[in-house]
Formats: sequence, C-alpha cells, structure tokens
Amino acid sequence: MPCLRIPRRPREFAARLPSRNDSAPLARSFLRAYLAGLPRGERYSDIGELLLGELVTNAVRHSDAPPDRLIEIRFAVVADRLRLEVHDAGTGRPALRPSVDPEDEHGRGLLLVDELAERWGCCPRAGGIGKFVWVVISPAPGFTELVFGRSPRLVTV
Repeated sequence: MPCLRIPRRPREFAARLPSRNDSAPLARSFLRAYLAGLPRGERYSDIGELLLGELVTNAVRHSDAPPDRLIEIRFAVVADRLRLEVHDAGTGRPALRPSVDPEDEHGRGLLLVDELAERWGCCPRAGGIGKFVWVVISPAPGFTELVFGRSPRLVTV
C-alpha cells in the first residue's frame, strides 16, 4: 500500500520582538517565510507585509509601554483569510485621524490598514496589560484569476 504523504502546513506563527524600529523589517521577513510555506501563500504577501510593517511601527512609535517591553506578532491563515496580530503593553488605542495634511509625511498608517484590510480592530490583551491590533486580509487574486476569471485548476492550456 503506497504511503500518502500529507504536506505539513504552518498553522500559526508567533514571535516576540524588541520594541525598536528595526523590528518591522524583521516581522515582515517572518511573514514572508511563513507564507512561503503555504500553498498560494503569495496571494497575501504584498498587503500582509505592508500592513504588518505599519502595525509593528505603530506599536514601536506610539506605545506608552516601557521601552524594555517586547512586541508580539502572530499570524495564521484561517478560512482563506490571513489574520495578523501585533501585541504591545501600551494603554493607548489606535484611532483613524479624520484628515491628514497632504504635506505631512506621517499619519497614514491606519488609513492604509483601514483601506486594505477586510476588517481590523483593537482588543485588550488577556491579563489586562496592553492591547493587540488585528487585521484580516483577503487573498489577492492570482494571475489566472485576473486574466481568466477562474481558478488555476480550471484553466487548461
């Protein structure tokens, strides 16, 4: 009887990072590696990396937590959606700015999150210390879906 080999898929990823500016590129590289292990994980890469970088940067720059506190990142694909979470020990909650001056070089991160995520929000952490901001991202269509309007399995050449 032949052995059926079922590929292992990463279920959930979690890591703790220092509260420093160089943690955003590191978080994006972790997400890139995680998605590379998933079938068609590249459908989440562009938006996922952008939004994860924004959330980590916000946690580093805007948290009122002591600088020695770590930031935790978590991600998983559930029901064909990528869920990203960024945890920090700060008390503040993110809020969309009503208007951003076109000349201002900062303040657009949450606008990107609001526009590109399917859903997003902020919740208190278990134990009452800090919060986590989460986003849910829909998969971007692949090349065949864009060109042919259907799944690659249905496209014959």
